[in-house]
Amino acid sequence: MECRKLELTINSAHDLREVRRIFKMKVYAKVLIGGNKTLEKRTPVDKHGQTNPAWHNTMNYTITESWLQHHGTMLVIKLYCKRKLGDRYIGEVYQSLKQLYDHAYPLGGSAVMCFPVQMGSAESQGQICFSYKFGEKVTIEKLMLAESIASFLLTGPSAAAT
Repeated sequence: MECRKLELTINSAHDLREVRRIFKMKVYAKVLIGGNKTLEKRTPVDKHGQTNPAWHNTMNYTITESWLQHHGTMLVIKLYCKRKLGDRYIGEVYQSLKQLYDHAYPLGGSAVMCFPVQMGSAESQGQICFSYKFGEKVTIEKLMLAESIASFLLTGPSAAAT
């Protein structure tokens, strides 16, 4: 099976819908690929930007080549406001991995994009900006070998054996 590395950096969001009236908004993003909850990752909470948070947080994924062949596999970024009584949903962005790949491929495999933040069928409010880079196509076996070697070099033989 062939796969690629995807390096995704959630940079910032701008002019988001304000979901707190009294206290400051503390915003974070949840990122999900292909509806697979095991691939879900989060940015740290931005405690200062309020409706204009900035993270510059990089996440790494291994994705199968088949996900780039059709528009059904989605990159989903959901924004939330951190609260003690339960986090409040702000909005989300859905983009096809194929569309992102097709856009980045002629540019050397990487791009910077900004998309409107949607909340259901309501009019968008604000936007989120992220950069991404697709790695070269490799077989899953080569990728696993490279990761094992890197782990061995970083941590020594005891961690690589586990």
